[in-house]
Amino acid sequence: MDPQAFIRLSVGSLALRIPKVLINSTSKSNEKKNFSSQCSCEIKLRGFPVQTTSIPLMPSLDAAPDHHSISTSFYLEESDLRALLTPGCFYSPHAHLEISVFTGKKSLNCGVGGKRQQIGMFKLEVGPEWGEGKPMILFNGWISIGKTKRDGAAELHLKVKLDPDPRYVFQFEDVTTLSPQIVQLRGSVKQPIFSCKFSRDRVSQVDPLNGYWSSSGDGTELESERRERKGWKVKIHDLSGSAVAAAFITTPFVPSTGCDWVAKSNPGAWLVVRPDPSRPNSWQPWGKLEAWRERGIRDSVCCRFHLLSNGLEVGDVLMSEILISAEKGGEFLIDTDKQMLTVAATPIPSPQSSGDFSGLGQCVSGGGFVMSSRVQGEGKSSKPVVQLAMRHVTCVEDAAIFMALAAAVDLSILACKPFRRTSRRRFRHYSW
Repeated sequence: MDPQAFIRLSVGSLALRIPKVLINSTSKSNEKKNFSSQCSCEIKLRGFPVQTTSIPLMPSLDAAPDHHSISTSFYLEESDLRALLTPGCFYSPHAHLEISVFTGKKSLNCGVGGKRQQIGMFKLEVGPEWGEGKPMILFNGWISIGKTKRDGAAELHLKVKLDPDPRYVFQFEDVTTLSPQIVQLRGSVKQPIFSCKFSRDRVSQVDPLNGYWSSSGDGTELESERRERKGWKVKIHDLSGSAVAAAFITTPFVPSTGCDWVAKSNPGAWLVVRPDPSRPNSWQPWGKLEAWRERGIRDSVCCRFHLLSNGLEVGDVLMSEILISAEKGGEFLIDTDKQMLTVAATPIPSPQSSGDFSGLGQCVSGGGFVMSSRVQGEGKSSKPVVQLAMRHVTCVEDAAIFMALAAAVDLSILACKPFRRTSRRRFRHYSW
């Protein structure tokens, strides 16, 4: 499998030094408090969403910033870099990475509330060297920002770094419920890699997944199907026809008491599994995906993914919790730089090349982007596009387990539809 070139632009080691004379010169006591407790910045790169993060204020000139922290990352493919280097008619001919530093809180109520004050800006021009495909530190150290005054100016510390971050890109060639082929994309070339088999029929006694299903055995399945969505299963097969990953519903998607949607208090759940190398024709748990519907002006589906340790649902690690628009769809993402979790430095274990889960860091160095899957909203033809960081893929089976996870995310959008909107005629190909 040949990866596509991506670049990771990371901004980290943020810290701020403000001379006491500047703080003391502030006339109002609440503004003085803003300097000491509410420093933040907006990080902008043309064509990308603005990133906002806090900046720690150094208590003294001798204090050192955290040299290993990463506040935000931008991921650029070749087309993004070309766009940044191409002069435009309606903006500056030279694109920049811009970091605006503020004190105080941004008002959220029509200007009523705390006042935010900009104290300076850092700009770094995008250059052709960004496309050389090799690690590069663009800036590392302290720099004065804002207008220099007689008694000194605020200083910002940051580290801006470029790293090559190649990815494999895959696409489901049809909606998941139609058991599509999965191809790898590289430019205009599509190469078949996997096939996806969806079913909702109960598995046979000889199916290795059978041990994970629960059955009431009281003949009420037909009636209960009207009130719950269960028994859905996805298997990922390689080109030889061997099953190399799977995902299936373990906790049915059911409406909560007094409503017609799946609520956070009782989410549906999928178990993502891989072949057990120690036992032929058996499966080993790898991850757990929970999903529920968040109601609002525009409904969302929340997908929460845990990585399972030692094949047990104890000691599991939360890797992602993402809101996806129920109407428009969106992107499920595992990126330890963007997840404000304690696992930010936890390596992701390779699902197949590691024989066991006695530790979470045996195989793949962690940090940064892991995978993304873009899905469509309700009632739309969703053909998920999946991106995987090359450093997390050591064999075909590694990629397959993420395909199973992507399929589960896609099907969760369907499983979380309000039950009163269910229509056999409209969704007859989903095999309710």
